[in-house]
Amino acid sequence: MSSFWLYIVGFIVVLAGLIYGAVLLNVPQNWIVVGALVVVGLGVMSAVTRTRRRDPS
Repeated sequence: MSSFWLYIVGFIVVLAGLIYGAVLLNVPQNWIVVGALVVVGLGVMSAVTRTRRRDPS
């Protein structure tokens, strides 16, 4: 498993925990969806940034 996919799987676990916590706090569903989409976008961007291979000089 590449480090990119390992990063994404870990990020999904964290996101699931945050969504579960928001549901327990009775946050409206539309705000949970908006927040999840923003966090997924940030997660993919950071995964690509952290796992990309450096260009040889």
